[in-house]
Formats: sequence, structure tokens, C-alpha cells
Amino acid sequence: MLLWTQTSRHCKKPPSALSFLIYITLLFTTAFSNSVLAINSPAAFVSKKSPVNIMAAKTNNNTNDSSALRELKDTIKSQAAEIDRLKNELTKNGIVAVKKKVVVPSGGHAHGGAADNEDILDYKEKSSFAIAYERVPWLAVFLFSLSFTALIMNGFEHTLSKQIELAYFVPLMAGHGGNTGGQAVGTVLSALSAGIITRQDAWKVIGKEATSGLIMGVILGAMVGPISHYVMGISKHVATVVSVTFPLLSTIASFLGSSLPFVCVILGLDPAVIAAPAMTSFVDVTGLLCYFLIANQVFKAFGLEL
Repeated sequence: MLLWTQTSRHCKKPPSALSFLIYITLLFTTAFSNSVLAINSPAAFVSKKSPVNIMAAKTNNNTNDSSALRELKDTIKSQAAEIDRLKNELTKNGIVAVKKKVVVPSGGHAHGGAADNEDILDYKEKSSFAIAYERVPWLAVFLFSLSFTALIMNGFEHTLSKQIELAYFVPLMAGHGGNTGGQAVGTVLSALSAGIITRQDAWKVIGKEATSGLIMGVILGAMVGPISHYVMGISKHVATVVSVTFPLLSTIASFLGSSLPFVCVILGLDPAVIAAPAMTSFVDVTGLLCYFLIANQVFKAFGLEL
């Protein structure tokens, strides 16, 4: 615009409209060319695409990756420390043992006892002779105690000769006592090995098992007595003896089955090897004795002479 003013001052005639239009066109063309050159200049290209900027971008990316990796490693370390802390806490509470012993409850009449409460690796390395040598002494003791059943049978021979039906239920009583006590032994051994109960819970556990044995004996006695009388044709007084004996026998078996594992632990003995056969021996002797004593009282109540 300044150029146009100076030109008009030096010229005698004012510029025509065509000249003004040509001037405006040249002005815009020059301005546009300068802007294009500024954009495509080597300096601008270097400033945008220079290796320095590229390396700076890569450095920023590497820094971000390193930070994420460090955070991940720190998270893993903190989680591992938390897991170790929980393991130590559980071990102190007795729920997890470093060398946990396995208990396999016995089944049936429980004469076979339970599996050895030994470490699995040690058990796999033991020979059959070593296992037998370890168990035979206790089995001999319990076998000797079972001989008292023969003495009891001999002592009540007169009662059996008068009421031969009593002999029918002797195996039933022995089997039921072993089954009931075996359930209690297996339950208590499993709870002890898992750390769920300790020696301080002995009386609570024994009372609970004895009460449950009494309840089971009442239910089964109420079933077996009538069935033996009305279905099998057993006399009423013998069926009554069976019904009355079942609750007492179940209570004794549950009491012994739950108490003997604690006794073994207190004495430092292996409850898996001793508790089940000891329970069976004591239940057989005490159950048979109770059976004949109850029979004598029931027969007197029915007015029977023995």
C-alpha cells in the first residue's frame, strides 16, 4: 500500500483501475509464495523430522515402558510377601503343617484299624515287614483283651442256655459297637490331623460324640426291637433287651471312639495305629457285658426265672 502511495505521488497521472487490480494480485501472490517457502524450508523440516526429536520420542517411550515394568515387579514382590505372611500365620495357628500327616478312618467293624498316621514319603519307603513289626505288638495286646469276651460268654452260659435267642444278637451288638466307635474315631482323627480341634477341645468333642451316640442308639433300638419281634419272630423279652441295649452300647462306643485319640495324643502315641483297635476291643468287652446284664434285669421284669 505504501508502494502504491509513493507511485501515485511521482506519477503525473493517477493509476488506472486495471493497474490497481494488477498490483493487488501481485501482492497476494507474493505473500502466498513466502508462506509456502516458510513451510517447506529446510529449517522447518529439520525442526520437525530431525533425529534429535525422534530419539527424544523413543527415549520417552522407553522411560514409560521401564516405569510400567518396575511397577509390575513391585506388585509381584508385594503379592509374594503377602502370600508368605499368610502361610506363616496359618502355620502358627496349626491349620497348615509343614509335614502334614494323613489319617484314613477305618470302616466297618474297625478291626483293621486306621491307616498309619505317618508321613506319606516315609510310608512309601517302609517295607511290609517293618509295617507288620510296628503294628503286631499292639494287635497282640488288643487280641488278649478280646479274650475277655470268651470269659463273659462263659460267665453267662446259664443265661444263654435258658434264652438261646440272646446268642443271635451277639454278633449284631459287636458289629454295631465297632461301627459306631469307628465313625467317632475317624471323625476325631481327621479333625486332629487338620488342626480343627486340639487337646483343649477334648471334653467338648467327647460330650458331643457321646450325645450323638445316645441319639443314634435310641433311633436304631426303636427300629431293631420291633423288627426282630414282629418280623423275625423273636420273643418280646429278648427284643426288649435288644432295644434297651442299643442306646447304651452306642453311647459307650461313641465315648470311647472320641476319647481314645485324645488319650493317645496326650501319651505321645500314634492314635491312627492304636485308637481304632483299642476302641473295638473295649467296646466288644463292655458291650457284651452290658448286653447280658440288661438281659438279666429285663427277664426279671418279665417274671422269667434264670
